[in-house]
Amino acid sequence: MMKRLSVLLLTTLAASATYAQTFTEWHDSEVNQINRAPMHATYKIFDTADAASGEYCDKNNPYRISLNGTWQFDWVENADQRPTDFYRTDYNDASWDTMEVPAMWELNGYGDPIYVNVGYAWRNNFRNDPPHVPVEQNHVGSYRRTVNIPADWSGREIFLNIGAAVSNVYVWVNGKFVGYSEDSHLGASFDITKFVKNGENLIALQIFRWCDGSYLEDQDLWRLSGISRDVDLTARPKARLLDMKATPVLDSEYKDAVMNIDMDFTAGVKSADVKLLDKQGAVVAEGVATPRNGKAHLALEVENPAKWSAETPELYKLTVAVNDGRGVTEAVAQRVGFRSSEIRDGQLLVNGKPVLIKGANRHEVDPQKGFVMSRERMIQDIRLMKEFNVNAVRTCHYPDTPEWYDLCDEYGIYVLDEGNIESHGMGYGDETLAKNPIFAKAHLERDSRMVLRDKNHPSVIIWSMGNEAGMGPNFEACYRWIRDYDPSRPIHYEQAMHTEFSDIMCPMYADYNWCENYLKNSPAKPLIQCEYAHAMGNSLGGFKEYWDLVRKYDRYQGGFIWDFVDQGFTRYEDDGKVSFTYGGDYNNYDATDNSFNCNGFIASDRTPQAQAYEVRRQYQSIWTKPVDLAAAKVEVYNENFFTSLAPYALEWELVQNGKVTKAGRMENLDIAPQQRKEIVLGYTSADIFPEADEVLVNVRYVLKEKQPLLDIGYVVAEEQMSLRDYDTAKAFALKESARPVTITKFEKSTKVEGYDWRISFDREGFINEMVYGQMSLMAEGSSLRPNFWRAPTENDLGARLQDRFAAWRNPRMNLRGFDTKVEDGVAVVTATYEMPQVKAAMTITYTINGEGQIKVSEAMTADKEAKVSGMFRFGMRMELPARFNMLEYYGRGGVENYSDRKSCAGIGIYNETVAEQYNERYVRPQESGTRSDLRYFNVVDTAGAGLGIVAENAFSASAIPYSIESMDVSVGAPQRHSGDLKADGKTYLCFDLVQQGLGCINSWGYTPLPQYMVDYKDYTFNFIISPIR
Repeated sequence: MMKRLSVLLLTTLAASATYAQTFTEWHDSEVNQINRAPMHATYKIFDTADAASGEYCDKNNPYRISLNGTWQFDWVENADQRPTDFYRTDYNDASWDTMEVPAMWELNGYGDPIYVNVGYAWRNNFRNDPPHVPVEQNHVGSYRRTVNIPADWSGREIFLNIGAAVSNVYVWVNGKFVGYSEDSHLGASFDITKFVKNGENLIALQIFRWCDGSYLEDQDLWRLSGISRDVDLTARPKARLLDMKATPVLDSEYKDAVMNIDMDFTAGVKSADVKLLDKQGAVVAEGVATPRNGKAHLALEVENPAKWSAETPELYKLTVAVNDGRGVTEAVAQRVGFRSSEIRDGQLLVNGKPVLIKGANRHEVDPQKGFVMSRERMIQDIRLMKEFNVNAVRTCHYPDTPEWYDLCDEYGIYVLDEGNIESHGMGYGDETLAKNPIFAKAHLERDSRMVLRDKNHPSVIIWSMGNEAGMGPNFEACYRWIRDYDPSRPIHYEQAMHTEFSDIMCPMYADYNWCENYLKNSPAKPLIQCEYAHAMGNSLGGFKEYWDLVRKYDRYQGGFIWDFVDQGFTRYEDDGKVSFTYGGDYNNYDATDNSFNCNGFIASDRTPQAQAYEVRRQYQSIWTKPVDLAAAKVEVYNENFFTSLAPYALEWELVQNGKVTKAGRMENLDIAPQQRKEIVLGYTSADIFPEADEVLVNVRYVLKEKQPLLDIGYVVAEEQMSLRDYDTAKAFALKESARPVTITKFEKSTKVEGYDWRISFDREGFINEMVYGQMSLMAEGSSLRPNFWRAPTENDLGARLQDRFAAWRNPRMNLRGFDTKVEDGVAVVTATYEMPQVKAAMTITYTINGEGQIKVSEAMTADKEAKVSGMFRFGMRMELPARFNMLEYYGRGGVENYSDRKSCAGIGIYNETVAEQYNERYVRPQESGTRSDLRYFNVVDTAGAGLGIVAENAFSASAIPYSIESMDVSVGAPQRHSGDLKADGKTYLCFDLVQQGLGCINSWGYTPLPQYMVDYKDYTFNFIISPIR
């Protein structure tokens, strides 16, 4: 039964003669702030003009005191239990605990992390009743600490700056009420000048887990509480800059430019010296601003400035030295860039070029600290983006830490900056808060404050009004305000994409057909998917097909993968293995959407998943295609829009039968942006072996000089081209052998034997023993048997394939015939089966020569009239003793790969261990470790002995330490983790004629493309197992 929301009624607490809180603010949608200072750009503040011209960091400003660190802390479970007089200077907090700032309560022992995708954290426990939020389970944290105000701060105006507090914050100083703020992802500053004194001062804060603003914060992420960003004090002179808006305007040829600067000052400012510095610190333009009524405008003209783009992140610095008539009182610095962003002729243009958005959605989540992001973690994320060719980020679904934008400016990442508005839990219909007038102010405040804060960052090329919050007048008002205030950037909102209130067609998870149908008629809006390619678990199959369309249609300009990094928190198991926690791991009563918060192509600990390499391949900007490989001719295409290929060298390899036979390097690749050029590699026809079964040409492009986050030699793009294709059928034959074979039938088994080997069949007609000399290849209890199942991936589970394909999990195989004979020196064993659950028949024929090689034909005949589902795979499985822990294979490798995710996996000869095949970074156990397009696959021990497999056609295989059953989360306990998997002394081998792809359109219904499904039909898998000794 739903609990009735109660509203906490308190007597008004008088806090000062001037300001008073009513303690109804936290459930009053009309009151989102009290005494909060207006938002301004995130410029850096210095005490002198020289300091402003130097390093772009103001942490050492003598008029700044960090309040990060240890605070006294009190936490209560329910809002009506919170202390109401704790802010008094005579309050005794000796019994309180302590809490670090910044830090999230739930990761420090106060409450449990909750994850829900759709619906509020109180889902199923309390009903929605905006603007009211529950009192029960509405945790409240109270903070206290003292700070010494230096005497030389006298005469200045002092501000308390709280970087972000979830979900709101009340502020007191020295027992007096100062103010209140909502919005969990934008900062709040308060003028506390009149409340402080020289010497020791008490600051007290109170934060509620939920407030009325929580109805606009239903984002798809962990629900955590606390202070997530830095807290500090700043002392500023009375004569100072309030805000600065720097808007670059490029001419019609995108060559010369003007930097328009609009400034707001306090009343005491007489003038301000404004300088524009290049990256060497040289002044390229300057002027003097003389305020009138506190406002001033300057237009700084610059001839052919260096332009900012993600490829060329050229930054300038604006410095403003403020003068009160007696001298400089303060100076500020703001990095800026000359960059235009516009929609024209149905395309998004940056500096006049229709750039491709090779993007990812990124939540601010650290695997140990939650929403608290260090500079080092942010740089690590940008480094990963650069390594994997990601050039754009959507700040899903709220503005990020201000430093993130500085880093995107510096290193070159396009930003779609998104307002902190998501009311998904209220739906998109009549109940949507986008249509609710009592939330109109909150919508506009949140979007306008984002724009006011981030307006000067060149990396921000698109504004987003929010996410999954319905559509209505509240967003229409936001659009009009943003358009009026900043006409220099396009505005985006998925729920408005079919209206005039979004400049971009920005769907979520549009499939290939939808995209192509939209693009065929030269639409007026560019197509940029704000979310696509759902990367949950073992995913991103079919990612190449999206980018084939992007490169086919000029108005399809890419999108933002969902998403960049898993949100799981690290947990170390007793054996030292790492698990990543997800929704439902912390208790059994809160609402949860389980592992749906782990959708990254980068793992929580920032380890790249296998699918990250598919992203890197499809997002690369240098492409090679064959022209005449026999003559070593290829065409190189520079997909960049602003940079040539001069920084890169081309390394090539001639690969024959999996081995490099010749290699070279070309240093001079000065190919202009968007240009193609034919080049000749350094081999000749004489270098190509006539007897080679397969000839490949590998090309990769490496950095010649170190870039800020990438080292010399880093591979930014690569390609593999086939000069001569491998003929698997040609290599598919049993060896000639004069050695005899015998067949002996027993009551419970049949044995085929040779000179020192033995192969046994059990009563079901399956091989259950392979012994060669002293080497036994099959683990106890194992058999070589047909296999149609895999441990479902997250995408499989979302499409309910574990139910739709259930008949194939372990279909009954009734042995109907078992025939043996020795013919032409080989043993032939034929087993026929009836498969009533799937309306099929199977015949497995084994041909065994005198060396103990086994040629197998696994042939299934489907009932053409039956209505039977498809299957995950058609192949075989067996278990080997764990001593067989090494792999050598010829096929696609380096990372796991599948039929619809293999463009990143080059064909070659690979030597790997069984232990490294399963991806331990998958949050939940699932299918993993497959290698595809195999020519051969050997499973051996450290001495090189074991078994080898070849097939009539290229096949796929995996050998991992875990069984399908142990990885199948569709049965058994609900909260499973890859870290829970335990090796049991066996190597689990699966090899297939065909295995279903992975898919990526979404993870809640779509299957892979039809060509990557395993339909119900006839199949024949011909393969040979050979002993290696």
